[in-house]
Amino acid sequence: MRIHIADHPLVAHKLTALRDERTDSPTFRRLVDELVTLLAYEATRDVRTEPITIKTPVAPAVGVKLASPKPLVVPILRAGLGMLEGMVRLLPTAEVGFLGMIRDEGTLTVSMYATRLPENLSGRQCYVLDPMLATGGTLSAAVELLIDRGADHITCVCLLAAPEGMAVMEEAFRDAHVPLTIVTAAVDERLNDKGYIVPGLGDAGDRLYGIA
Repeated sequence: MRIHIADHPLVAHKLTALRDERTDSPTFRRLVDELVTLLAYEATRDVRTEPITIKTPVAPAVGVKLASPKPLVVPILRAGLGMLEGMVRLLPTAEVGFLGMIRDEGTLTVSMYATRLPENLSGRQCYVLDPMLATGGTLSAAVELLIDRGADHITCVCLLAAPEGMAVMEEAFRDAHVPLTIVTAAVDERLNDKGYIVPGLGDAGDRLYGIA
């Protein structure tokens, strides 16, 4: 598993504003959108392309286009939905699947309540969107499902990660035959006893959409 921390002043600036408890939901949503676009630039460094010949106003030229099959972007509901627009801004031709997953706040166990994905993902590059890599339970379950359906290259885009969650991912996919990358804006100190990242930014879903 490869971990890429986006070390950039604009990333740090937007992340600081996201952490601030005074940031309201509309501003929080805008900042997430902007931050994810920056992270998507790093996350798509290995996106597959194929050569194409075009004609400029001056002469023919050889360039590249995204290869087939199209990449698949998979936000984990509900908080991952707030990251979708920022990701598809850079990958407008990508297809989008959805995973609905929820964590029991008492036991920290993860259950899946909705799946909208192709049954066969053979040859597909997948980009999983999950704001917080905290305990690692949600993200590892999502990646396992994608691998089971045949995905052969997976990149996870997270706003924040905790060392405990990264350790869970590392252990879960130590022997996986599929390349796995985690792209994040920062790795924080630890998890608290409720499974929240410290210092973190609170519950990303609540801050995006409210507590309903």
